[in-house]
Amino acid sequence: MKNKLIIYCFVLFAFAWSCEEKTENEVIMVSTEEMQELLELEDIQLVDVRTAEEYETGYIEHSQNIDYMSPTFDEELTKLDKTKPIMVYCKSGGRSGKCSKKLKEAGFKKVYDLEGGIAKWQFDGNEIKTIE
Repeated sequence: MKNKLIIYCFVLFAFAWSCEEKTENEVIMVSTEEMQELLELEDIQLVDVRTAEEYETGYIEHSQNIDYMSPTFDEELTKLDKTKPIMVYCKSGGRSGKCSKKLKEAGFKKVYDLEGGIAKWQFDGNEIKTIE
């Protein structure tokens, strides 16, 4: 019985350790609810990767716009802090998914991607800001 308990604890520890390693090396997809919690709890860099025209139609408060399609996109990324968590979103998740992978390859430690983008954010009843 004691041996089974030791083996069980070892397996549990190994599983927990492997999950921690995985999230450190991968992009973390988050729901709108999880995003709200993270924005309240962590000092996160929030980046909207849509075009400037899309951004002007509505954006999530405290986000900065860095257009994924812009020729200066890679240069703009260098202005962000790689040690701070970063969360990206676009209209529905396509561009932010590509951007998230690029951020991880560039050395960003913790990268979050809003599942469903700003479309899902709005659908779930969350507020967006507009440029006045």
